[in-house]
Amino acid sequence: MNDSLKTLLIVGVLILILWNLGAGLYYMLVDKGTTKRTVNSLTRRIALSVALILFVALAIYMGWITPHGIGRNPG
Repeated sequence: MNDSLKTLLIVGVLILILWNLGAGLYYMLVDKGTTKRTVNSLTRRIALSVALILFVALAIYMGWITPHGIGRNPG
């Protein structure tokens, strides 16, 4: 998997997370607690967030992604 595809995958999942967060806000304002659409949307957001964290951790472990250490003091 090349670097641009990994970046595109991560950015795509982040966009889905933000979409579900916005959908949850919209459903909360529109439905006023009469449906479970808000809960379902926020549950999907949490699941996507956990999946993304696990994917990044796995990718670092497998060597697919190399952390570059922004903010580290050299030596």
